[in-house]
Amino acid sequence: MDLLGPIHDFLLVFLGSGLILGGLGVVLFPNPIYSAFSLGFVLACISLFYILSNSHFVAAAQLLIYVGAINVLIIFAVMFMNGSEYYRDFNLWTIGDGITSLVCTSIFLSLITTILDTSWYGVIWTTRLNQILEQDLISSSQQIGIHLSTDFFLPFELISIILLVALIGAIAVARQ
Repeated sequence: MDLLGPIHDFLLVFLGSGLILGGLGVVLFPNPIYSAFSLGFVLACISLFYILSNSHFVAAAQLLIYVGAINVLIIFAVMFMNGSEYYRDFNLWTIGDGITSLVCTSIFLSLITTILDTSWYGVIWTTRLNQILEQDLISSSQQIGIHLSTDFFLPFELISIILLVALIGAIAVARQ
């Protein structure tokens, strides 16, 4: 998207904070349903990041595949589980949690130091559409993207809606 600098920066910070809060929600919510919905929020934020970087096909694939299919499948599986087994013997903090948080914190700090120590002077970012050169040959992934977003857009969306309705119906039948 060709946005002004401050608007683009605000959206990046907003989506980044949404990613961080959603990721924390996935890990910290004791209820698995809330964690699954938080995962859907994280995946939708990632898709919006792709839209901000002018990768519209990847954003659509992210929404359709991960949010529309994988996350619905996770929610479907979580709804079949017995919820009472999660609240028996619930310990707030265990030794494994401490080791995991120590490893994750060390990986996070090493990534931050690597990012800060890297010289980003030679990296060229092209985000405007007028800077992208047109090529005579179109790759197969571009052809797929063109056909899915033009010729087969309506059938593709209808199939995804039918699958979503079928999953909701299966959940309703299974809960009775």
